[in-house]
Amino acid sequence: MGLGLSACSDDDGEPTAKGSPSSSASDPAPDSSAPSSESPADDSGDSGAAPADGDVTAPGTKLKVGDRAVLPFEYTSDKKGTIAVTVTAIEKGAESDMAAFGDKAKGMTPYFIKMKVENVGGTDLSYASLKLDGVLEGGAGTGVVLIGDIPGKCDRETAPREFTTKGASYETCALSATKSAPVTGAEFDEGDAYRGSPVVWTE
Repeated sequence: MGLGLSACSDDDGEPTAKGSPSSSASDPAPDSSAPSSESPADDSGDSGAAPADGDVTAPGTKLKVGDRAVLPFEYTSDKKGTIAVTVTAIEKGAESDMAAFGDKAKGMTPYFIKMKVENVGGTDLSYASLKLDGVLEGGAGTGVVLIGDIPGKCDRETAPREFTTKGASYETCALSATKSAPVTGAEFDEGDAYRGSPVVWTE
């Protein structure tokens, strides 16, 4: 798999160039939005309560690692449905793990966001790919976009061919990185409803 790295800014807010050890660099992507400071109204007052099957987790919900979120998901126009995502771990790697990304990754510490993905809606989502973004301590996005994985430590898997029925599941990993503040959370911000108010898991 090709590797790519682009950065809108480093953790200190200074612009940094984008680079890639592959033949072409990835397009820059906007910074992930900081998690909303407010959660949608909930009569129970507990925004982290896991929803029942079929109930979609509200935008802005705050969860803990190990919690399950049910989310609308659209990979392509003909591959969309409802999935459940459980972030199982956020693991810190070593700077040396980033060697394959070249000089632009020097000084960066990788974090491995590991998750389980389930097919809740029972639609055909075979070969779809999901990526969660890292969230820094304090709630900001990392400003770094990574394309690729670190074999044996953070393997980004696509959904298997059999990911077409309710209850089908697989495990995957999203790679994040930072130069200073640690990555302490992960967020789902896909789709209009979640882009400005992501679902966030923290340790």
